[in-house]
Amino acid sequence: MKIIVIGSVAAGTSVAAKARRNTEEAEIVVYDQGKDISYSVCGIPYKIGGEVDSVDRLTPRDAKWFKKRYDVSIFTEHKVTKVDHDAKKIQVKDLKTGEIKEDAYDVLVFATGAAPLTPPPFDQAEYDNVFHVRNIQDLRDIESYSEANQPKKALIIGAGFIGLEMAEQLVYKGWDVSIVQLENQVMPPMDADMAFRVEEVLMANAVHLHLGDTVKTIEGKGTVKKVVTTKGATIETDIIILAAGVRPNIQLPKEIGVTIGATGAVAVNSKMQTNIPDVYAVGDVAESFSVITGKPIYRPLGSTANKMGRIAGDVITGGNLEHRGVLGTGIFRVFNLHVGQTGMTEREAKAAGYSVEVLYNIKPDHAEYLGGKELIIKALADKASGRVLGAQILGTQGVDKRIDVLATAITFKAKAEDLFHLDLAYAPPFATTKDPIHYTGMALDNALHGNPLMTPAQVVETQRKGESIQVVDTRSAKDFEKGHVQDAIHIPLGELRARAGELSKDIPTVTYCNKGVTGNAAQNVLINLGFQEVYNLSGGNKNYQSYLKMLKRKS
Repeated sequence: MKIIVIGSVAAGTSVAAKARRNTEEAEIVVYDQGKDISYSVCGIPYKIGGEVDSVDRLTPRDAKWFKKRYDVSIFTEHKVTKVDHDAKKIQVKDLKTGEIKEDAYDVLVFATGAAPLTPPPFDQAEYDNVFHVRNIQDLRDIESYSEANQPKKALIIGAGFIGLEMAEQLVYKGWDVSIVQLENQVMPPMDADMAFRVEEVLMANAVHLHLGDTVKTIEGKGTVKKVVTTKGATIETDIIILAAGVRPNIQLPKEIGVTIGATGAVAVNSKMQTNIPDVYAVGDVAESFSVITGKPIYRPLGSTANKMGRIAGDVITGGNLEHRGVLGTGIFRVFNLHVGQTGMTEREAKAAGYSVEVLYNIKPDHAEYLGGKELIIKALADKASGRVLGAQILGTQGVDKRIDVLATAITFKAKAEDLFHLDLAYAPPFATTKDPIHYTGMALDNALHGNPLMTPAQVVETQRKGESIQVVDTRSAKDFEKGHVQDAIHIPLGELRARAGELSKDIPTVTYCNKGVTGNAAQNVLINLGFQEVYNLSGGNKNYQSYLKMLKRKS
């Protein structure tokens, strides 16, 4: 059997390595039009910023290493230009010599990845200071240009993972950084109220944000000197970084009749097989499916690409591995803020038809007397089943641990109540006695069974519509005077039982404190006193004030 793999980054090399581990009988050949193999795209910003000291750290393996370790022949700078699946042959062009040759296969694997988008009006062929951040050659080009021209002002197009990581690293280099983002928030896959907190950190570190905007015109011949946005902002720049997303490289598979899925990537089954026998697709060219809904989704991440490659390599050589789907779990760092996400956002869950309970949980990641720092967890559960659907977490430490616990729980269909019963590790340097995960489970489960929550968005919308509602601030007079919910009645928790008669038992009531705990205690008091409909403001006044700030800035 001869296996040909087109593409040699995360997915392609994983196919080859797993296939070889399973059998010594197969001939395995890999073609890639690039110069480098098995490299870390995600590490590129950190090399540009100086946290990684050598490009060799991002390219630990080359074709010679693979040949020696796995007896896999990898041909770099070789572009597959045509596939004839009826004859089971490919046409390959040697990009160094121009020579064209044919090669035959029994099994073909597309690991062609995804190409970075080039939003108009940028054209790399026209301007020498416009760069993508997609492969090691892009890294070399950026560093070469920077060394020769010593740029001090950078414009980044796009505010996803790469755009924000590049912003951080270029600020660390001492550059003046601007970001233009089409959507009216950074990190479009996140809910806006959580992304807003990321925006605040960016602005606090002098990054200039132009959200809900695009570049309309460019000034400069051969080199971009400045741009003017659709909203009229003029931005001077020495270098442009394009980080506006990617599009799967589907041209070759499409030409031979491979089905393209609804996401725009190649449709595959759980064994990474396409609709054509003996043809597989893995990595960023292929779509995945949601662990929660079972529907196709496209989440081009290196971790997913490695899994897909291993699965395909196993299946091709007689194994029975299967892809079990993804949650879209991701994490990134921007300055001192760590941002994690898994599963569905509130927006996605509602669009999918779920009625969701939304919790904002603000707790230290470990004991405060040993330096614990605040985590902000936004988690949601399906009201019908209690199943946890997703979470987003922000903080300066402890985010990775919690997002991975939640990703694991969601994968195994945990309900909110199950989170409380997890036997998680505790010691003061690492956690609180009730971990933030436990609190998340407790509060969500309570909300599903008699202690409902109301989000700041729901409070604001209810008041905007003029609907009947009474809001009770249970904090101290000092905290109340500093800032409170609109039209709130101030009754400290210690006085609530005695003064409950000042409130109507028949009007929907919202209690709140700074972050939520005292508000929940007040909620219980009023419920036990016979109040018919009592909510706790999720995340308390702190979360409410952040939401108001976001509304003001976005208006």
